[in-house]
Amino acid sequence: MKKYLLPIATATLLAACAPTAKTPTATSLPTATPQPTTQPAAPTWSEQAEAFLREYSAEYQRLYTESAEAEWRSNTRIVAGDTTNAGATARANERMAAFSGSAQNIRRLRELLDHKQDLTEIQVKQLQTALYNAANSPQTVADVVKRRIKAETQQTEKLYGFDYKYQGKSVTTNDLDELLRKENNPAKRQQIWEASKAIGPTLKEGLLNLRDLRNQTVQALGYPDYFTYQASDYGMTREEMMTLVRRINEELRPLYRELHTYARYELAKKYNQKQVPDYLPASWLPNRWGQDWSAMVDVKGLNLDPVLAKKGAEWQVKQAERFYQSLGFQALPASFYEKSSLYPLPKGATYKKNNHASAWHIDLNQDVRSLMSVEGNTEWYETTHHELGHIYYYLTYTNPGVPPLLRQGANRAYHEAMGSLMGLAATQKPFLAGLNLVDAKTQTDQTQTLLKEALNYAVFIPFASGVMSEWESSFYADKLPADQLNAKWWALAKQYQGIVPPTTRGEQYLDPATKTHINDDPAQYYDYALSYVILFQLHDHIAKKILKQDPHATNYYGNKEVGAFLADIMRPGSSKDWRTVLKEKTGEDLSARAMVEYFQPLMAYLKQQNKGRKYTM
Repeated sequence: MKKYLLPIATATLLAACAPTAKTPTATSLPTATPQPTTQPAAPTWSEQAEAFLREYSAEYQRLYTESAEAEWRSNTRIVAGDTTNAGATARANERMAAFSGSAQNIRRLRELLDHKQDLTEIQVKQLQTALYNAANSPQTVADVVKRRIKAETQQTEKLYGFDYKYQGKSVTTNDLDELLRKENNPAKRQQIWEASKAIGPTLKEGLLNLRDLRNQTVQALGYPDYFTYQASDYGMTREEMMTLVRRINEELRPLYRELHTYARYELAKKYNQKQVPDYLPASWLPNRWGQDWSAMVDVKGLNLDPVLAKKGAEWQVKQAERFYQSLGFQALPASFYEKSSLYPLPKGATYKKNNHASAWHIDLNQDVRSLMSVEGNTEWYETTHHELGHIYYYLTYTNPGVPPLLRQGANRAYHEAMGSLMGLAATQKPFLAGLNLVDAKTQTDQTQTLLKEALNYAVFIPFASGVMSEWESSFYADKLPADQLNAKWWALAKQYQGIVPPTTRGEQYLDPATKTHINDDPAQYYDYALSYVILFQLHDHIAKKILKQDPHATNYYGNKEVGAFLADIMRPGSSKDWRTVLKEKTGEDLSARAMVEYFQPLMAYLKQQNKGRKYTM
């Protein structure tokens, strides 16, 4: 390990060791009078910080790239029984952990931050980021970190290498999702849903082990638990974060209550059930976790699946790129298409890949990639726009003004907000008409359009800010007992979502672990809830202040002013406080106001539909 401590007293030491001048004698030739030696000044704290960060960042970026490349291979080529990629990934992550969590680096980071009054703001932000990163892998508990890395790699392989079965045949999660959107037989729906949960028991032992290892890792630098550590990235305590997400959930509760009542009665009718249940059976919903019900509604004139199926998967990715270019962003690097994994594996492939869409900033520079399984349908049409939002965020804050350590979103939610914002924009009717995906003259029901959007965006909030956040907070901070994991999950689902399992789900199952984020993106799912709040704040501003259009019917396409507005938010990365960015660009602090206002026109319709119906939430 290279030593990064800069010896402050070096110049003084060298001067003290210099040979003394010869004393003149009577027989000596005359010599010039010695001049006082000018000693170089010791480097200032700011100069020391700059020198440290220069070397630290170079090594951090190199190791980050090695780790990301190894993770990419582990996620894109999963071969049953082959541990080659897993071993390489573990070794790369261990090298990264050994550097970023080195005890020597931690000491130096703390020393420099003790003098932050003498440093520039951007130096302080970099040092704080490096110290935050160190807490994820402190080498003061190197054995714990090593075991955690190995355990996470093994969990990823189990998670994405699982062979899902339905009616005796292997299926993908894409297949299961499609079946849940289309199947109308309740008994078959239950079988499909149960097939999607079959992976849970496989992950239980590994997740409990990871809970302990993650907590022990961050406790070495003073964090009480892993959930608290993740919340601190926002400059918030665990209690402050939970207060925030609970407030957001409460602000949207009246709308959700109407949607929940509407869904119970409409789905009972759809499945020919005489008895309307008080709570929604999870297997009735068109999503494995009940986080998105939008497939319940088909808006006449806005069904994109037939036209997108004809255009194909590649068109969707290219069209998403053209959208960003129309706003003033550059074409994607050629390497994006050369190195990404964008489409489902061919039939008969001898390996599997992670089928959860994601975007990757491999080298914190120009190597950007996406991992998707794009097919020609509406869901993937929106997802491609979302994922490229991440990609363009990476590319925009990769600039000389943002050092590598700060090449990330203003906060984690901003990344998701940017992607989701573009997904929303790309599905509004004027936008679709401009691309000839729908006929501009086609009459569409605005209320049904708004209902479909609410069943996506508003329905998501209780899952993200309620079930996921509350469960993970309890799991990590309260050390939820191993014999209460599933019971807690379903208690929260009933409380926040009004959803219950179709049959009793005992502790032999682990239904929360079927959500990929619980395993490989832990203790930060509130990012997505906050991202939706930010998304609607940004969209509200763009529609009203830039486009002068109804927020429910916008067309961003080709508007360079919209592109400049978004680029201004993206460009600083995390070098600027996230609260400041939001206030400067929208004129308001984080609030669900815009989201509640957007869906307000739907409330009268829902209340009318639900007249005489029983409310259970």
